Amino acid sequence: MLFFIEVLVSGLLSGVMYSLVALGFVLIFKASGVLNFAQGAMVLFAALTFVLLQELGGSFWTWTGWLSLVFAAVAGVLYLLQRHTVVFKSPVVTGRLAALIPVAVLLVLGLFYDGGQNMWRAVFVTLLIFLALVVGARAPKAAAAVLLGVALACLFAGEINFWRSMALTLVVMIVLAIAIEGIVLRPLVNQEPIILFMATIGLSFMLEGIAQGVWDANVHALNIGIEDVPFKVAGLFISRFDIFAALSAGLLVAGIGVFFSKTRVGRALRAVADDHQAALSVGIPLQHIWAIVWATAGIVALFSGVLWGSKMGVQFSLVLLTFKALPVLILGGFTSVPGAILGGLIVGATEKVFEVFVGLPYLGGGTESWSPYMLAVIFLLFRPQGLFGEKIIERV
Repeated sequence: MLFFIEVLVSGLLSGVMYSLVALGFVLIFKASGVLNFAQGAMVLFAALTFVLLQELGGSFWTWTGWLSLVFAAVAGVLYLLQRHTVVFKSPVVTGRLAALIPVAVLLVLGLFYDGGQNMWRAVFVTLLIFLALVVGARAPKAAAAVLLGVALACLFAGEINFWRSMALTLVVMIVLAIAIEGIVLRPLVNQEPIILFMATIGLSFMLEGIAQGVWDANVHALNIGIEDVPFKVAGLFISRFDIFAALSAGLLVAGIGVFFSKTRVGRALRAVADDHQAALSVGIPLQHIWAIVWATAGIVALFSGVLWGSKMGVQFSLVLLTFKALPVLILGGFTSVPGAILGGLIVGATEKVFEVFVGLPYLGGGTESWSPYMLAVIFLLFRPQGLFGEKIIERV
C-alpha cells in the first residue's frame, strides 16, 4: 500500500504539469473557439529561447541591447508621426512603414557588418518584438517602452543571466503570441473551425522550424537549481523536483484561474466565450481580449517549457506534450480551467499506476505512453463533453 501511494503521488505531481500544458489550450479555445495545435511548438520555442539565452555570450546581449535602442527610437518616431500628422493616423500606413524599416536595417547589417550568428540571433529577437507590437498590435508607444526596457536589461544587467534570460524570454513569448493572434488568426475570424485548426497545424510546423533554425536542434540540459533527488516524507520517497514543479505549476494555474474568474478581464472573457456577437454589442473589445488570452498562453508556454525542459531536457520531444494534453482536455472539458486541472491529475495518476501495476507485470511495460488515450476513448464513448465541459444541445 505504501508503494502504491508513492506511485500515485508521483503520478499526481506529473499530472499538475500536464494541467499546465492543457491550460494553454483551454484559454484559447474558451475565448475564440480555436484548438491551438501550435501550443506544443510554443512550449519548444520558449524552452529553446530560454536555455540558449543562458548559454550565449556577451556579444548577443550587446547586439540585442543596441538594436533594441535603435528600434525603440524608430517606434518613438512612428508614435510622434501618428500623433501629429494626418497620414500616419492610419494603422495601415504605420504598419507598412514599420514593415519596411526592418528590411532596411537587415540590408545595412548584411552589407556592412558581420557579427556572426549571435548578431543574427539578436536581430531576430529585436525584430520579433518590434514587428509584433508595431505591425500586429499597431502600438508604437508600447513597442518603444518594451524595447527600451529590453535594451536596459541587455546592456546593464551585468552577469544576472538567469533572470535576464527569463525576462527577455517572457517578453519574446508574449509578443510572439500577440503576433500570432494579430497577424495569423485575426484575418481568419468567422471562418470554419477546420480552417482555423489547419492554420494552427501549419503554424506549429513553422514555429518548430524557426525555433530550431534560429537557435539549434541539439539537446540542451536546463538547470534551474532544483535537483531531481528523492527525499523521504512519512515513509514515502518523493522527488524534490516534482514537488517544486507541481507547486510552481499549481500556483500559476491557480493565479490564472483567479484572474479570469474574479477580474473585469475575466468576466469579459467569459462573455466572449458565451457569445462573440453579444459581447461585441455591449462594448467588449474582442481583439483586446483575444490578445490578452494569447499573451497568457505564451506565458503558460514559457513556464511549461522551463519545467518540462528541466525534467526531460530541451529537445524536439517537448512538442509531443501537445498530444499528452489532448486526453487531459477530453477528460476535463475543452472550455473548463478546473477541468484542465482535474483532467491532468487523472491522466498523471492513471499512466503511472497502470504502468507499474498492470503494464510492467502483465504487458511488458510501455503502457505509460498510450494508457491516457485509452482512458480518453472511454470518456468519449460515455461522456464526450468531459467532466466539466458544456453539453451542446442543438435544434434538429
